Amino acid sequence: MNNAALNELHTLRDLLRYAVSRFNAAQLSFGHGSDNAWDEAVYLLLHVLHLPLDTLEPFLDARLTSEEKKRCLEIVERRLDERVPAAYLTGEAWLQGHRFAVDPRVIVPRSPISELLVEALQPWIADPDEVDYVLDLCTGSGCLAILAALAFPNAQVDAVDLSEHALEVADLNIEQFGLDGRVATHRSDLFDQLPQCLYQLIVCNPPYVNDHSMESLPPEYRHEPTMALAGGDDGMDIVRRLLRDAPRFLDEGGVLVLEIGNEYENFVNAFPELEPVWLSTANTEDQILMLTREQLAS
Repeated sequence: MNNAALNELHTLRDLLRYAVSRFNAAQLSFGHGSDNAWDEAVYLLLHVLHLPLDTLEPFLDARLTSEEKKRCLEIVERRLDERVPAAYLTGEAWLQGHRFAVDPRVIVPRSPISELLVEALQPWIADPDEVDYVLDLCTGSGCLAILAALAFPNAQVDAVDLSEHALEVADLNIEQFGLDGRVATHRSDLFDQLPQCLYQLIVCNPPYVNDHSMESLPPEYRHEPTMALAGGDDGMDIVRRLLRDAPRFLDEGGVLVLEIGNEYENFVNAFPELEPVWLSTANTEDQILMLTREQLAS
């Protein structure tokens, strides 16, 4: 604990300035909910102080008690010393305005597929009410499965992961959202242990980081489960299996929505015969693709 900081910093504004300076000096890596030192510091301190995460201004010049300052400085020091993603420090991650419980058993929710799900994948899915079955492969914390259940109110959603530990977190989130009856978890290696079912929609954020990129990941990402990130030599190991087997589980007219991150060139090289629709979000291009059952089965 920095006793000088404890004695000399008094307001939330003081603590924020201090945290941002320390984060920048340490050259922390962001990307687990925020992309800069200011936003991360604001989030961590408001969380510690039990203040609304979207209401900073009224509290900036409020003086903190010694105990509050101590707790704020402790989380700042942990972020610096351990290089742990903020979500693991707070036990939560926010995605599309929804709070999800997270811990190191799962990667931190950040998939841009979430942006497409809150729009019910329109115009690609004409009527969200007519979607009966949705599959979320490599579900992790269950966030995409839960967003799918909210977007498609009549759908049964299956959330699949190979990791028992990840499914424990997914089950917790499903329960917190009150979706026990509509979102079911399954332990399966992709489709291998999954009961046969025809889905109108399959979404998947698989491990896709290529070997070279895995070797150069910042420390923050190394706290996440390796099996949820590593995609093999070209990042396409899991994707190859997924595209091979998906047609058996897609209904007529069904679609697969797949995230490949920064592996566009590796995807195109691995599957030159495919012509997917590339779906854009606010911050991504060429990172999410959509394929129909007919394309995959041909």
